[in-house]
Amino acid sequence: MDTNLDKPMADKKIVVIGAGLGGLSAAISLATEGFTVDLLEKNDKVGGKLNVLKKDGFTFDLGPSILTMPHIFQKLFERAGRKMEDYVTIQTVEPHWRNFFEDGSTLDLSADPVRMKQELDRLGPNTAYEFEQFLAYSKKLCEVTEQGYFEQGIDSFWELIHHYGPIRSLMDFDVFRSMDQGVRRFIKDPKLVDILNYFIKYVGSSPYDAPALMNLLPYIQFGYGLWYIKGGMYGMAQGLQKLAEELGVNIRVNCEVAEIQYTGNRAIAVHLIDNTVIPADIVVSNMEAIPAYKKLLRNQDKEIRRLGRFAPSCSGLVLHLGVDRIYEQLAHHNFFYSAHPREHFNAIFHSNRLSDDPTIYLVAPVKSDPSQAPAGCEIIKILPHIPHINPEQPLQADDYAAMRERVLVKLERMGLTDLRKHIVCEENWTPLDIEQRYYSNQGSIYGVVADRFKNLGFKIPQRSKQFSNLYFVGGSVNPGGGMPMVTLSGQLVRDKILADLKKQL
Repeated sequence: MDTNLDKPMADKKIVVIGAGLGGLSAAISLATEGFTVDLLEKNDKVGGKLNVLKKDGFTFDLGPSILTMPHIFQKLFERAGRKMEDYVTIQTVEPHWRNFFEDGSTLDLSADPVRMKQELDRLGPNTAYEFEQFLAYSKKLCEVTEQGYFEQGIDSFWELIHHYGPIRSLMDFDVFRSMDQGVRRFIKDPKLVDILNYFIKYVGSSPYDAPALMNLLPYIQFGYGLWYIKGGMYGMAQGLQKLAEELGVNIRVNCEVAEIQYTGNRAIAVHLIDNTVIPADIVVSNMEAIPAYKKLLRNQDKEIRRLGRFAPSCSGLVLHLGVDRIYEQLAHHNFFYSAHPREHFNAIFHSNRLSDDPTIYLVAPVKSDPSQAPAGCEIIKILPHIPHINPEQPLQADDYAAMRERVLVKLERMGLTDLRKHIVCEENWTPLDIEQRYYSNQGSIYGVVADRFKNLGFKIPQRSKQFSNLYFVGGSVNPGGGMPMVTLSGQLVRDKILADLKKQL
């Protein structure tokens, strides 16, 4: 028996690499159980892609802009004997988001069922009923997923079959349809189809390739609400950092790992770029799995090839604009739709091109929080999805600059008059910036793409196949990308570590 397994938990050293939400959640979850935890972050602050920039009086949330499923975060605090409201204040956002179309029409998604019906009635007399039927289908998908995939930390299709049984696995998860096909079973209006298909934004994939299971996303939003963190989204990272420090987690920023050292099939230490070596009984990586195997582990070409089916999600051209006027027509969250959505998604996921007519996600947080910008000014955060980095067909700086112009022209055409003339502050990120800052796989934003043909919608398993005491958290592993899911991954890895230690004793 390995003598490390005989150690009490307080003497068992866990090193977590990366202080994104997955790493923070894992560190908190493990410290709550009594482990000694070091949390190492290469950048100057915790949060990973949940990041913040203050510039010229504007406060830009650089990463996620929507909070859903707050109960997942609440569980993290409650298990540690704390209340989330003592660390983070959240508020609902209404409407959820506003949808803009090329014909000049708009439609709001609302938590208020009366208002939602009024909006849908404008699309046709049966549309509200169709939406009600779709939402019941979405709820069923969500509930069956929560019962096993989320709660049990299921990591593969075979684990799914074992947990649910073969017939239930195939039928309850609507395995034989794509997300788009699942939407069209219920919805006839093309605008509402586009809206529901674009819930795929949460995981950075294509509704034409993703499994129908992704239709659980609308119910997650309507069932659990859509929220904003008062003072800016980065407040969640700050709240989790405070909790981690109270639990004794040793957080070290500006601390980059160069290598995970191992003997046989066990990781034994992490080696920092300053040549410091930190021994470890268990290593948890919040660096995405494929970059971790490439950058931190020697002689792992076979494993890297095996993981090749877990392709990166899309990336994004992220434009953070401070403007010297208010656009009254905007809600907090907005979508400006492509007139040719299938061509838009094909450009991103099949042709490695920048879409000629992108669907654009636009965040105007001043609608909920005027403190984020100077008086009379507004923040316009713009995120069209674009291909991840393809080394064989690299996009150039000029390509991204042309895309920026195309996006701004489209927004001006669709109602944001003279937007370019009102920009007084700007910060732009391309996939190259995202890859460099976060070591994400080929500049992906959401980890692994959800594709029913490549991976059945599953992500990389949290347990390493090569090393018995190496685990992964974050968007590249199950249950997937987005703030709640990466936070859940940290809680699930705790459960896996505790179960594995129990088996080994």
